[in-house]
Amino acid sequence: MAKHTNAFPELQRDLRFVPLGVDDPQVLTAEQINRYNADGFLFPIDIFSTAEMAEIRAYIDDLVPKALAAGWGNYDVVNWHKHCRGIWDLITEPRIIDVVADLLGDSVVLRHSHLFAKLPGDPKQVSWHQDASYWPLTPSRVVSAWLAIDDTDVENSAMRVIPGSHHNAQLTFHDSAEDENNVLFQTVRDAEDWGRAPVALEMKAGQISLHSDWILHGSEPNGSNRRRCGLAMRYLSADVHAYDGWNAHSVWCRGEDPRNHWANHPRPDGEAIPANLDA
Repeated sequence: MAKHTNAFPELQRDLRFVPLGVDDPQVLTAEQINRYNADGFLFPIDIFSTAEMAEIRAYIDDLVPKALAAGWGNYDVVNWHKHCRGIWDLITEPRIIDVVADLLGDSVVLRHSHLFAKLPGDPKQVSWHQDASYWPLTPSRVVSAWLAIDDTDVENSAMRVIPGSHHNAQLTFHDSAEDENNVLFQTVRDAEDWGRAPVALEMKAGQISLHSDWILHGSEPNGSNRRRCGLAMRYLSADVHAYDGWNAHSVWCRGEDPRNHWANHPRPDGEAIPANLDA
């Protein structure tokens, strides 16, 4: 399979990890911010109570079957914050934005949301990859917050990360082979050579993890009888530039965008399941 050393060689991108953090954090401690910059991830961080998560899970339990009935796959709920009020409310939740703002500063933009619903017995994996290889953005002031909708552990395919791998910035990746059964389409081979031993991000429902767009991460097939569902929310500061229309699905969650570069989708009126024209 073809290998690549630059995902977007035609673009002027700064292919470096940019340390994040503000001088006066409100939620995270200085030690947590230092750990995020050193390791490339931070978890677990409590956000929602058990009662709140019962309501959120009921909402997702209703949404996923509707998406499947409309012809979408269980990994196809992407940027539905533009259509579904419930997802919009999650990606703009002030308690999540407070945490992210301690890394990004006064301006916080949600660029992208993706619901990963690994169903029981799901044979698909997410091969080792770096998010920044998929995203035509610069500079890399991007933080992914992953909200556990379900309790997540090794048994039901918790996301794994390779600590410290983000300091290498862009790594060579290959087009994924068909027999990998990869949800995505890029694979970094020999990933464990680029950092410390993998860590599984085991979390309780209602907690979030944070990870850098450069850290190597992935997940195994879900061989358990339990779903592993999480909402990935990609946040960045307004000074980040997007190429190729990647600024079209965003929401301003805090602060302003002086360049008016990022779209700002309003809260939807209700719950609209997008039509799948390919179904």
